[in-house]
Amino acid sequence: MSLQSFILSAHLAACIIGLGGSTSAWGGDLDRLSITDLQRKLGEIDAELTGLANFSLNSGVGPIGFRSRSHTDAEHLEWVRVDLIREAVIDEVVLVPALWRDLNAGFVSDAFPANLRILAGTAGDPTGSVVAEFRNTADLVPRIAPLVVPMGGIRASWVRIETDRLSRRAFDGRYIFQLAEMLVFADGENLALHRPISVSRNDGDSPAWNPVFLVDGILPYIMNSGRGNPSLAFISAIGIGDHPSIDIDLQREQPVSGIRLHAVDQSDTVPQAFAGDYGLPHRFRIEGANNADFTDAQPLMEESPTSIYELGPIMEWNFRKHGCRYLRLTALEPYLSQESGRHGTRIGYAEIEVLADGRNVAVGQPVSAAFSPASTGRRFETLTDGHNLYGRILPVRQWLGELARRQDLETARPLVVAELSRKHARQRTMLTWMFRLAALLAGGIAFLLFYYHFRARRQEANIRERIAANLHDELGANLHAIGLLGDLAKDTVDSREELMDTLDRIRSLTESTGSAARNCAHMILAKGICEDLVAEMRRDSRRLLADLDSSITFEGEEILGRLSRRTRIDLYLFHKEALINIIRHSGATEATMQLVANAGEIVLTISDNGCGIASRPPPSLKRRARLLGADLSVGSPEAGGTRIVLKLKSRKFGILI
Repeated sequence: MSLQSFILSAHLAACIIGLGGSTSAWGGDLDRLSITDLQRKLGEIDAELTGLANFSLNSGVGPIGFRSRSHTDAEHLEWVRVDLIREAVIDEVVLVPALWRDLNAGFVSDAFPANLRILAGTAGDPTGSVVAEFRNTADLVPRIAPLVVPMGGIRASWVRIETDRLSRRAFDGRYIFQLAEMLVFADGENLALHRPISVSRNDGDSPAWNPVFLVDGILPYIMNSGRGNPSLAFISAIGIGDHPSIDIDLQREQPVSGIRLHAVDQSDTVPQAFAGDYGLPHRFRIEGANNADFTDAQPLMEESPTSIYELGPIMEWNFRKHGCRYLRLTALEPYLSQESGRHGTRIGYAEIEVLADGRNVAVGQPVSAAFSPASTGRRFETLTDGHNLYGRILPVRQWLGELARRQDLETARPLVVAELSRKHARQRTMLTWMFRLAALLAGGIAFLLFYYHFRARRQEANIRERIAANLHDELGANLHAIGLLGDLAKDTVDSREELMDTLDRIRSLTESTGSAARNCAHMILAKGICEDLVAEMRRDSRRLLADLDSSITFEGEEILGRLSRRTRIDLYLFHKEALINIIRHSGATEATMQLVANAGEIVLTISDNGCGIASRPPPSLKRRARLLGADLSVGSPEAGGTRIVLKLKSRKFGILI
């Protein structure tokens, strides 16, 4: 492919993507857009669609276009070539697909080529070069709109459309190449109009299919610009003579080079009330003049449509450029009407466009004739008012461009809507999950509030229980001793020295009891108590069991030193309460204590050779065991006495308690 061809193809691809003609391109872009961007894009599409021409299809009988020979497989080279009016700089090539009424999808393109190449060249370059290429047209079909291919200023005198991979036609599935129309624009002028055409092979089995129909200017569409006021077509009265004529004053001399005639609009009803040639002359002549009386008239063209297949909603002809102010259309063989038993000649058009350099110079200009309209609503002015039954008439190039743009936007719009719906659904899902998480969070907060309230109440109960235990365990022994000393004082009342000694001991115990009461609060707050559990337990054993044969051993002192202060205090108080019970109730002469700590558990064993204990442990010890979260067992060994075993886990969730 030449550099020029490559640049043109890149420009075309950019146009297709920008217009939304490529589904994959839109799909790749849309998923990166936010909901706001998608809503804005959808609004832009809808706003632009309201200003574009609408699709309205010709429902009458008429020419269809070119159809190649059919094949049983796709791999065949088929082509069409048109020699232009002159060598010129080409702006764009427009290809109009042949249409098929699909039972499910409505009107769609039929047998549009699977790939497509456009070649162009000059008279001195019979081979030419590829100026645009579509290796896969799957993104372009199905379509009913024309395919507008920008040429980017290629100089050419001929254009060729070819394909080497055909598509199936709808009605029998055979492979074929067909198009309804081919237009080649330089500025606003269609240089391919009514020009010589050559084809690879033609399937001429129907009068509606003929290579010349590919460049006859007759399209399968009715011009429906979607804007402007409607205007009724002009129709003359019946019986207007054998050679009726219509004159148009262009107001000044114009370089006239073509004429575009719009047939009487029949498509407001389905089926049409009249055939597509209603009011059209079977032979007519166009003349130009600069004198109002046409004394200097020059013939510009004469046309004799021989069948309905040469007529359509819009018919256009080019002729040699001629400067003139006045234009006359003369019906050499006028239309013969037979309506309601009345017979006679008549003439009718929706619009007459006079073309000079591709522009309609007749719009708004005066029209006159020597006959009368059929009714007051069928005025001569409607022939040049620039409007038809659907509104304003557009230049053909602009009209086809708007139809192509509408196709692209209508293809893109469902993709935007689908992506917007997908993002809205995802947003709704996210909001649902957010609401669920918010509800879960609210439930979690409520649970935590309840838990901490319950924990605070439990801690309050534990504090009360600890105060009671501390008062019982720490002060009970002292108060019991004071009671015993009181009894002893009674016995020594006759001995002053013994009495004074007893009273001193009572005084010492009362001071220590006060100190113990203060220590209860310190134990609750865990301030300065049991910094060294082993040392504290050794000291209490020596002090409380001074009159007994006792021993105390420890294993795992490193682990004991790393226990929490609360656990150390509770172990210490349990041990102390057990010793006090031995002193008070056992009558023992021997006692042993063993505290073993390892990575899994802590075991405190206290034994004596006293009178033994019932199977139930004392309430004070049970209370201490409960505060520790430990298991407590009490039994009697074979040699007699009592054995108390306290077991608790040394770790919770892998952390020392």
